[in-house]
Amino acid sequence: MKRRSFLGHSTALFGTTLFTGAAPMMATAQTEPVTGGTLIWGHSETTQNLDMHQTGTASTGRVLQNVHNSIVTVDENLNVIPMLAESFEQSDDGLVYTFRLRPGVMFHNGAEMTSADVKYSFERCANPETGAVNFEVFNAVESIETPDPLTVVITLNQVNAPFLSRLAENGAGVVMPEGSGDVQGETPIGAGPFRFVRREFGNEVELERFDDYWDGPAYLDRIIAREIPEPTVRLTGLRTGELHMINDIPADRMTEIEEVGDIQVVKWFPLNWDFVNLNHDFEPFQDARVRQAFDLIIDKEILLEGALWGQGATTASPSYPTSASYNADLVQRGQDIEAAKALLAEAGYPEGSLDIVFKATTNYPYHIESAQILVEWFRMAGVNLSIEQLTWADWLSQCWVDRDYQMTMMNFFTLWEPDFLYYSLWNTTGAFNYRNISDPEIDRLTEEARVTVDPAERAEIYKAVQQRVYNETHDIILWFRNGTIGAQQNVGGLDTVVHPNGSNLDFHKVWLST
Repeated sequence: MKRRSFLGHSTALFGTTLFTGAAPMMATAQTEPVTGGTLIWGHSETTQNLDMHQTGTASTGRVLQNVHNSIVTVDENLNVIPMLAESFEQSDDGLVYTFRLRPGVMFHNGAEMTSADVKYSFERCANPETGAVNFEVFNAVESIETPDPLTVVITLNQVNAPFLSRLAENGAGVVMPEGSGDVQGETPIGAGPFRFVRREFGNEVELERFDDYWDGPAYLDRIIAREIPEPTVRLTGLRTGELHMINDIPADRMTEIEEVGDIQVVKWFPLNWDFVNLNHDFEPFQDARVRQAFDLIIDKEILLEGALWGQGATTASPSYPTSASYNADLVQRGQDIEAAKALLAEAGYPEGSLDIVFKATTNYPYHIESAQILVEWFRMAGVNLSIEQLTWADWLSQCWVDRDYQMTMMNFFTLWEPDFLYYSLWNTTGAFNYRNISDPEIDRLTEEARVTVDPAERAEIYKAVQQRVYNETHDIILWFRNGTIGAQQNVGGLDTVVHPNGSNLDFHKVWLST
C-alpha cells in the first residue's frame, strides 16, 4: 500500500554500502577542486559528548570523523587498510599484531604522533574508568608494547578474529595525543583533516582546516555544522541558500526534489536500520509470548510507507544486505491482531489490561510518526499505548544510560562489522545492550564467533544469532533506511563524502566553487 493510500484509509494514524541511482549531478563549474570557503552543513541530528571513546551516538561520530583518524580504516569494500599505521601484520597464530606508524603525523595541538599515543589511546579505551563504549574490543589484549616511536605490538591472550576490523572504526581505533583524555569531551584533539574550534550545544559545531594533516590539507577553510533535526526547516535552509548541504532530505519531498533537479542529490542504501525495543527488565516483556504479540501487532511495510514514505526496505536481519552474515532465510512476521490478542491473553494480559509507555525521541521525527501509527494498531489489539516525546539528550539519559523505559525505538549506524553489531547489541555484557537482554545462547554464540577464524564459519554463527533474536523476539527489526544528501550546485567532491560505513561524512575532499 502506498503512503497516500495508507493515509487515506486511516482515520487515526500516522559487506558494503550500496549507492543507488546515477552519480551526483555536478555543476559545470566544478571541473577542478577549489581551495577556500566555509561550508554550512545542515546536520540532521544534535551532537552529544565529544569524547570519541565515550560517545555512543552516530550524530557525534559523524562530526568527529573529520577531527580524528584511526590506526586503520576500511576501503569501499570494507576491507581493512592502513591509516595512521602505514602497515600492519598479524602473526600466524593470530595473537600478535604489529603496526608500523606513519612518520610525521601531527596532532592538532602541535605534537607529533608516536607509539606512546597509540598505547595511551588503546589503554584508555580499555580502562573501565573511562566509560568507553567499545571497551570490550580490548578484552583479549594481554599487552601493548612500544619497542620504538613508530612501532606498536599488541599481544592477545586468545584469538579475537574481528579485532583488526574493530580498530577500523574511530570508537576503538582512534589515536589521541597522550594525556589528552580529560579535555576530549569538550575540546576534542585528533589527527584528522579538520581541527575543532567551538560548539554551541544544540546549535552548531565549527571546524577549521588543519594544514598539517598527514594526507594533505582539505580544500575547505571551515565547516559549520548547524544542528537542525526538523526535516522541513533543514530543506528550507538549503532551498533559500542559507545552507550549502544537508543530510537526510525529507522523505516526503524526495520525488519532488529529484524531478525539479535544482539541487544535487546523493542517495545510498543502507544508511541505518531501525528496530522497536522492549525493555526485558519490564515484567511483561520477560515473557516471549508478549514480545511476539507486539511483533504481530506491527505491519512493517505499512509502517515504512507511513513513517518514511517508502524510503527504505523492510528486513528481518540487521546485517548489511551484502554481508556474508546476512540471514536471508528470516522473514518478518506479518500483522495478525487476533493472534496477538490470543498470545497476550495466554500470557495473562487480556484486552485493556496492559498499559505501555512508548518513549520516542524528537531527534528522529520519523520515530514520532512511527509511534503515532502504532498507537492505533495497539488499541486494536487491546493494549493502551501512550507516547512520551523526549529530546535526544533526554532519550540518551533515560533510555540508553538509565534504561528507564518500557518500549522505545532506535536506529543504528556504522555497524558493518558483525562482531560490533551482534556482540555490542545482544551479548549480555555488550556496550549497546540497553534493553537488558540476557540470553545464554546468544552469549555463547557471540563469544564463539570471536575465536572462529574461518570467515564462512563465523558468518554461519552470526546467522544463528539472528535466528535466535528472531525466535525469541528480543527486539522487533523493522527496516533499512535510505541515506540522502542534498547540496547546492557549487558544492564539489560529493562522490567522496560518504564513508564506506554509510553513516559518517568525510569532508576532506569536498570543496566550494565560486
